[in-house]
Amino acid sequence: VQLQASGGGLVQAGGSLSLSCAASGRTFSTRGMGWFRQAPGKEREFVAAISWSSGITYYADSVKGRFSISLDNAKNTVYLQMNSLKPDDTAVYYCAARWRSGSDYRTEWNEYDYWGQGTQVTVSS
Repeated sequence: VQLQASGGGLVQAGGSLSLSCAASGRTFSTRGMGWFRQAPGKEREFVAAISWSSGITYYADSVKGRFSISLDNAKNTVYLQMNSLKPDDTAVYYCAARWRSGSDYRTEWNEYDYWGQGTQVTVSS
């Protein structure tokens, strides 16, 4: 599975950005897709995830109510709509695919099998 992320950029606090992650290859074995982020000097942290089959979504408390993850199965693309952005949201954002057996999503980054390249999101105050 190959993942191609896009959509990052610079935005003022309170603004919005939308990220996309296009999956190709053997996507039929994907259990779930997730978004993670990593700020300088910090560990990679879970942002949101979605089940490939059911569409059930999961969010970190820090983004709940502001971010929305969605999946277009026909396009094999997962989206992350980010609203009411804060400077603390500044990070490199990564999409990831989970194949291994078990639940469709996990919050630990090392529970995902494939990763896209990161895309920078910068929120100015």
